[in-house]
Amino acid sequence: MTNKANMIGTVLQILAFASLLLGPAPGAIAQTYPAKTIHLLVPFPAGGPADLLSRVVAKKLSDGLGEQVVVENRPGAGGTIAMEAVSKSPPDGYTLALGSNSTFAIAPILYRKLRYDPFKSFAPITLIARSSSVILVSTSVPAASLQELIALAKSSPGKLNFGSNGNGTIPHLAGMLFQSLTGVSFVHIPYKGAAQVTTDLIAGQIQVGFIVSSGLEQYIRDGKLKAVAVASSKRLPQLPEVPTAAEAGLPGFETYTWFGLAAPQGTPQDVIQRLNAETLKSLAAKETNNVLVKQGFEPEGTTPEQFSRFIAAEAEKWAPVIKASGMRLD
Repeated sequence: MTNKANMIGTVLQILAFASLLLGPAPGAIAQTYPAKTIHLLVPFPAGGPADLLSRVVAKKLSDGLGEQVVVENRPGAGGTIAMEAVSKSPPDGYTLALGSNSTFAIAPILYRKLRYDPFKSFAPITLIARSSSVILVSTSVPAASLQELIALAKSSPGKLNFGSNGNGTIPHLAGMLFQSLTGVSFVHIPYKGAAQVTTDLIAGQIQVGFIVSSGLEQYIRDGKLKAVAVASSKRLPQLPEVPTAAEAGLPGFETYTWFGLAAPQGTPQDVIQRLNAETLKSLAAKETNNVLVKQGFEPEGTTPEQFSRFIAAEAEKWAPVIKASGMRLD
């Protein structure tokens, strides 16, 4: 009996040691997650739409998860610096990315030496929201409508500048698409974020911008910027007086920026599901929804699988636009 008892004890010790090596079972991870601060990396500067969105969602996520979700702005290289950092982070759910169509659907086509793969480097969590672009004109430009802007640009090819959040971002591609559809010629001025574009547009340093609608209403109503059209299928509730591009005589011009949450590939599925559930809960909260809608966002939560398919469809949509433009970045 003693030998048998010793044998059982030895087996139990081996099993206990093996469990330490293997780590906790998948179900146990979700029960203990999160146990420390979560870092949400935002690929764009503070003050822009992505920053605003991330802070609203992060606050609600912190409440739901019981641990603080800290927003870290890491702009640069069209948002790819932050995305690369997240892709190389431990897949434990403590480093997340606020991705966008720029970083997920466009960068892989645009950059020759991209150091992450949107499908192999990340585990999608959920689409969060989208925001339509607004065609904005500096008050120094003698054009009060979309057709007047097009006529002015055609009469002075290469004399008007348009600013964007950076090479390969949606505002950049929106400008390229606009030129393709209208036959005008602008000079592209890339910035590091939407806030800088808006500032220089107000100051008259640039003449045109294709900026997401978030937070623009006051500038427009105060007469600091002129909105000649919105690039959406219907008028925006926060700018009901501004016609759609189709209504203004440019059918087919629809562009928007979307944002979604992702973790490094290999993050436990239990953790992904927990983050998905809490994010959807935060988006459904009336106070969060009201703030986002007021800022020009259209909240739109999905399952991880739906978000993955959405990214693939967006990449397919923008590929011909990028290839037709001849743009490639190192």
